[in-house]
Amino acid sequence: MSENRPLRVINAVAPIRICDNGGWTDTWFAGHGKIFNIAVYPYAEVQVEVYPYDRRAGGDRVVIYAENYGDHYVRDLQLNGWQKHPLIEAAIERMQVPDDCAVHVTIFSEAPGGASTGTSAAVTVALVGALDRLTPGHLTPHEVAYTAQAIETEMLHQQCGIQDQLASAYGGINYIEMHHYPRASVSQIQVANPIWWELERRLALIFLGKTHNSSRVHEKVIRELEDAGPDSRKLARLRTTAERSRDAVYAGDFAELGRAMNDNTAAQAELNAALVSADALRIMEIARAHGALGCKVNGAGGEGGSVTILCGDLSSAKRTMLREIEAENPLYKNLPIYLSRFGLRTWEGSRNGDQKGGG
Repeated sequence: MSENRPLRVINAVAPIRICDNGGWTDTWFAGHGKIFNIAVYPYAEVQVEVYPYDRRAGGDRVVIYAENYGDHYVRDLQLNGWQKHPLIEAAIERMQVPDDCAVHVTIFSEAPGGASTGTSAAVTVALVGALDRLTPGHLTPHEVAYTAQAIETEMLHQQCGIQDQLASAYGGINYIEMHHYPRASVSQIQVANPIWWELERRLALIFLGKTHNSSRVHEKVIRELEDAGPDSRKLARLRTTAERSRDAVYAGDFAELGRAMNDNTAAQAELNAALVSADALRIMEIARAHGALGCKVNGAGGEGGSVTILCGDLSSAKRTMLREIEAENPLYKNLPIYLSRFGLRTWEGSRNGDQKGGG
């Protein structure tokens, strides 16, 4: 790769998601689903430095800097398989860097990996969006989401629903209807500013301090749900929490939103008790003692991960709750969040500092 300054610097950010009521129903074994979720800051960030490349002269075509891991390496494009970060490498392979370009790709996220907040989806959405700017035309948010999901399912052969990628691509508060896996429509919930601000004020995200890892539990749940089929009573219960959450936000009814969150967590536990861990139960106990209206174990649940809390009327009670949670266990951590009105954003700065918007 040339040591000269880059010809272009492409930037992309995409939000993570919390409070995914109806999660588990956006999967192949559910067949159809209804999901409510909220896109929030902190973002996944991608920056792509673009250099000219001459195949005859050789040199490094793709350099990856996974900043959170301290991994800075040259991607071996002749390798049949993955080196260090399969998701990043697969996304770069999928998007096909033009032959006359060399790229230095930097990826960073303030949201910890394994927090069950769709961080990997946000990284992939941001990376797909950034690399999309290397070629004419632009993918729509929907196309970006489906490309990101296909990277996980088709290239990496992972179990993966569609709601995380859609939340990152669209941003905002979403009601997602999956008509037939993986095809889904996204209805963004538009509310007056006071409802938006009040929801943001009440929400808290607690990281349990351990990377989400419950593949054995998930495999067991998937086998049982696959046997039960799309019309399983357990899946139906999860779908109803998404509809209730949508209606509650439109009405500014935070008590009802809290009940839907609690019912969703109970429905997760009904799938398998191990999906709601002892750490999550303890955090929810503290939250309720301080007037919280609802708690949602984020993502599919299991050991590690995070919990979304919908707090009550008083900000002082929320602050006291957060102090008590962090004092309970040194691993528990409050992750500051802000609702993200936007999903994927991409823009470009020229070598002279001029900005080119888009995305």
